Amino acid sequence: MEKIQMKTPLVEMDGDEMTHILWKMIKEELLIPFIDLKTEYYDLGLICRNETNDKVTLDSAEATKKYGVAVKCATITPNAARMKEYQLKEMWKSPNGTIRAALDGTVFRSPILVSGIEPCVRNWKKPITIARHAYGDVYKASEMKIPKAGKTELVYTDEFGNETRELLHDFTDAGIIQGQHNTKKSIESFARSCFNYALDARQDLWFATKDTISKKYDHTFKDIFQYIYEKEYVERFKAADIEYFYTLIDDAVARVMKSEGGFIWACKNYDGDVMSDMVSSAFGSLAMMTSVLVSPKGHFEYEAAHGTVQRHYYKCLKGEETSTNSVATIFAWTGALRKRGELDSIAELAGFADFLEKACVETIESGRMTKDLALITTIPNPSVLSSMDFIKAVRKTLEQDMEKA
Repeated sequence: MEKIQMKTPLVEMDGDEMTHILWKMIKEELLIPFIDLKTEYYDLGLICRNETNDKVTLDSAEATKKYGVAVKCATITPNAARMKEYQLKEMWKSPNGTIRAALDGTVFRSPILVSGIEPCVRNWKKPITIARHAYGDVYKASEMKIPKAGKTELVYTDEFGNETRELLHDFTDAGIIQGQHNTKKSIESFARSCFNYALDARQDLWFATKDTISKKYDHTFKDIFQYIYEKEYVERFKAADIEYFYTLIDDAVARVMKSEGGFIWACKNYDGDVMSDMVSSAFGSLAMMTSVLVSPKGHFEYEAAHGTVQRHYYKCLKGEETSTNSVATIFAWTGALRKRGELDSIAELAGFADFLEKACVETIESGRMTKDLALITTIPNPSVLSSMDFIKAVRKTLEQDMEKA
């Protein structure tokens, strides 16, 4: 068969460790044989980020603004141990955080449902989508170690030099402080992205913070959401027969455990980070979760929601066989290809993405899967496949499905 032609390149953001190895396998086995793949390539591996003083990350974000659609591999956010391991110039910030700040977007994460991989929460019947604010808070925080007794303050200086001060803490000995921020513009973008996504999905939208404790910071999020909802969306939600409501984050956690799913749960940045891992794990695996960053200007960045699978990478370096789940990384590619096909009016490209996702699900439901799923599946006598053998099994299913069609 002739390869599917692309008009506009995807922005390709390569990554680190085991996911970098899977990235290459996926391209060679599942994409290049079927698509005349056009990408603008950026190496976001930690070594390249260090060599470019992280400029490559900013460049990839700007390219996403230019081309509209990006696909990203998992990357390392370094800690002290990684600084030593990779001999870094400094402890570079999360590339995801950098890209999200540049695009001013919201991250939407949903579980990939497969028969035979049952949720840990018995009453969950439908996907729960986490809408994670993708700017600010702890991910853009400034921190300081306090060496000894002294007073710490928040200080705001306006354009005329007038100061407003708020006492943080009077230290009697050593300690630590952290300053977080967000912007009205970013919160408004977050709110509108959530409302629009809910309307497109025709699903209820929940929003949760801790405004009873954080009476200015979290309460501002709550107020902005409510104002925009009442001004721009209340009638549209009624027409779509869906609901928006606000609740405390602890109440939301209790409610979600008793629900059937089938709704969108909007969270602040850190809450969304944690809750998306909880939801994905409860539905089966961190590697069974889609993730897309949507900017208010219509830019899309698709990624796997999990890390770089460090332990498997070290085994791979030793020449040992691994059984690493590549489904979320495959779905990052299919999400980007589908969106590229939609934007460029290439039905074949969007259709191929559908075929590839279907092939992944069918392969698992046939009993062929990686070890993480084999440990939790209800399918009797599953076949545990290596990282490469699973991808090859998906390709075989894909070719069979495309031939039938």
